[in-house]
Amino acid sequence: MLNIYYGDMPDVIRNTDVFFDNVYKDQWITKPLSRDMIRDVDKSEVFDARAIISPIFGIMSPEKLSGGVKTLILIDNDPAHVFNASNCGDNCAKWLLKIAEKKKVVINLRHFMNFGKGEFKIKVLNTGKVVKNAHDLIYEAGRYV
Repeated sequence: MLNIYYGDMPDVIRNTDVFFDNVYKDQWITKPLSRDMIRDVDKSEVFDARAIISPIFGIMSPEKLSGGVKTLILIDNDPAHVFNASNCGDNCAKWLLKIAEKKKVVINLRHFMNFGKGEFKIKVLNTGKVVKNAHDLIYEAGRYV
C-alpha cells in the first residue's frame, strides 16, 4: 500500500537527485520496472546499466535521468529511507501506486499529487486514514499541504 506523509517530515531525503547520483547501483537501472518507468516518464530507453538513449540528450548516463525517475527508482530499491516524492510530477503517480502494489511504500509529499479519477488505496499517515479516491484524498490531505 502507498503511505503518504504530507508536509514537513523529519529524516526525509529531500534532494533525491543528488542522493541517487551517489548511491544507485547498476542493477537498479536494468530492472524491468526501472526500464518501464524510464521509458514512460523520460521517454528514454535503457541500453545497459551505464547507457540510456534519450531523444533529447542522446546516449547518457543514469545521472542525467529526470529527478522524477530517480526518485521512483530510489523508492523501489531503497526501503530504508523515506523520499520526498514532490520531486516527481503527476506523470509519476501511477508508478508510485504500481510500486506500492507489491510492497509497503512510505513517501513524503509537500503538494497534492494527482493520482487520477479511478480507485486506489492510499494511507494518509498524518491521520491514519485510508482513502480510495481523489475526492477523499483531497479532503484528507488538504489541511497539510
